[in-house]
Amino acid sequence: MSSQYLLAIDNGTQSVRAILFDLHGNIVAKSQVHLEAYFSTHPGWAEHDADDYWHAVCTACQRLWAQSNVAPSAVQGVSVTTQRGTMINLDRHGKPLRPAITWLDQRRTDTVPPISPWWKMAFKLARVDGTINYFRGEAEINWIKAHQPDIWDKTDKYLMLSGYLNYRLCGSFIDSIGSQVGYLPFDYKGLKWAGQRDWKWQALAVKPESLPELVPPGTRIGQISAAAAADTGIPAGTPLLAAAADKACEVIGAGCQQPHIGCLSYGTTATINTTSKKYLEVTPFIPPYPAAIPGSYSTEVQIFRGYWMVNWFKEQFGHHEKNQAAEQGVAAEALFDELVNAVPPGSMGLMLQPYWTPGIKVPGAEAKGAIIGFGDVHTRAHMYRAILEGLAYALREGRERIEKRSGIPITELRISGGGSQSDAAMQLTADIFGLPTSRPHVYETSGLGAAIDAAVGLGLHRDFDTAIAAMTRIGKTFEPIAQHQQMYDELYHRVYQKMYQRLQPLYKEIQQITGYPQMH
Repeated sequence: MSSQYLLAIDNGTQSVRAILFDLHGNIVAKSQVHLEAYFSTHPGWAEHDADDYWHAVCTACQRLWAQSNVAPSAVQGVSVTTQRGTMINLDRHGKPLRPAITWLDQRRTDTVPPISPWWKMAFKLARVDGTINYFRGEAEINWIKAHQPDIWDKTDKYLMLSGYLNYRLCGSFIDSIGSQVGYLPFDYKGLKWAGQRDWKWQALAVKPESLPELVPPGTRIGQISAAAAADTGIPAGTPLLAAAADKACEVIGAGCQQPHIGCLSYGTTATINTTSKKYLEVTPFIPPYPAAIPGSYSTEVQIFRGYWMVNWFKEQFGHHEKNQAAEQGVAAEALFDELVNAVPPGSMGLMLQPYWTPGIKVPGAEAKGAIIGFGDVHTRAHMYRAILEGLAYALREGRERIEKRSGIPITELRISGGGSQSDAAMQLTADIFGLPTSRPHVYETSGLGAAIDAAVGLGLHRDFDTAIAAMTRIGKTFEPIAQHQQMYDELYHRVYQKMYQRLQPLYKEIQQITGYPQMH
């Protein structure tokens, strides 16, 4: 068993990782290639060269073989997990027609395909016409049709990043159901492409024949082609298996297949997820996403640019810690933890609302971020702790919405993503939620989730429960500290929960005066 390995390719926003796992969920070897998250030729745009993603995958794989003692022939199967909602247009030869539009992109268009009067009336009666118009305006393919008609006319295939990497690896246009999170005609309840009469085909410019075949997570997509083998060093003929999007893979990689376990992801977008076998809309008319387990759903609440704010703080205000860490040869994270621990819980009244990017409903299109409660005692350390606390408050609000809709209390937490590396962030999360909060045994939970999909698909573990039990476990658990929990409870109920409602009229005034953010 020890000589059987699984290769997970994890293409995130900041980097591409090629990770070898054994069947016990241990990382045997890892290679990482850092990416520029995006480039922008216009304010609010976020694009990335599609070929650069593929070249980063190839480089990561080649480095993996060079750095590890594992022979590529020991790899039993390969699976791909990627950032969500990043879209690529291919011509009839399978070549990218333009840079990928990434999930961070904020462009929108008012020139959208018409929908029938019947659907318009139905949406208006259901009071979701605003949400539908948001969906149509945000869809990348509608923007391309309106503003780059020559590209749209040449588009033969329209793929998620996951579908593009699967194509480059095996030569077939097949993608996982678990990766379909974006502005596409996808039936989230049925976990398949929308039916022929579904309104999404009217609302989106994409054609059915431009989309890939979809298969459940764990399904064998194909095998590594000779061309991909030459580029990556993965042996030709190695099975390629469907995994799921990074957040979905994180959930199972953190061992959260039961609905009472909440999975917090402190990544570029911060999220709280639970796994459900029932279709459950936490926010009405906003669907749950496909899970990395076939036939299941992730009941997710997102905080856009969540842990991005932590990186923003470090870039703008953390030069001292970064330089000091380099001089001392220690991890910068340890010094940032010292910064957090120098400040008492509650940040001496400094409160942050983490709505740095507008949402669809919660928060609304007018939302902006806010920090209130400044006094002359506050330093950048207070500000850093307030960012972490604000994210935890927002995710606690998400937890309560999930519990209300599902009727199932969340009784324990797992945390993955960059923030899980910080003991200070783990402890204050436990305190704010009032729940035992655990760090998985490996940091690379999205890669591990993809490896779990591959293990089940190859029959190396008989089912998902068995694979998750064998390949995931808790690393360290943080228990809430009673006096901290009491203070956080009061700040959450008496201050945080009232902030958005009180500030919303001012956000609208700011938007009307400055034009930012653009209303949907």
